[in-house]
Amino acid sequence: MNEDDALSDNPARPPPGVRLCAVADLEDPGAKGFHFRSELRLFNGFVLRRGDTVAGFVDWCPHVGWPLDVYEKYLTRDKRYLLCSGHGALFDLDGLCIAGPCEDERLVDWPVEVRDGVVFTA
Repeated sequence: MNEDDALSDNPARPPPGVRLCAVADLEDPGAKGFHFRSELRLFNGFVLRRGDTVAGFVDWCPHVGWPLDVYEKYLTRDKRYLLCSGHGALFDLDGLCIAGPCEDERLVDWPVEVRDGVVFTA
């Protein structure tokens, strides 16, 4: 999957302005997954909070194409890395794989924005 498939070509991708959650609902650091469906297509994404910053990623491992974490914990126990529960790849909190079979590959960004303490799709 490339970025076009993950974002613009996926009819299940939510349009800009969809409310996802309040920033206060996310641990710091913490992550939360979101799932959208359009007929037979699915879009899975997650947001990651670090302090006042919230970033979004498509929930898709670049190595095998499955969701990063079916249990939606996303982070390692020490919350220093994102973890692919399928094969143990580690990603830094900016989405770069630093250990595992997809080393040096990146998670696909999912544009989100924070307005008045609430996270929306962008």
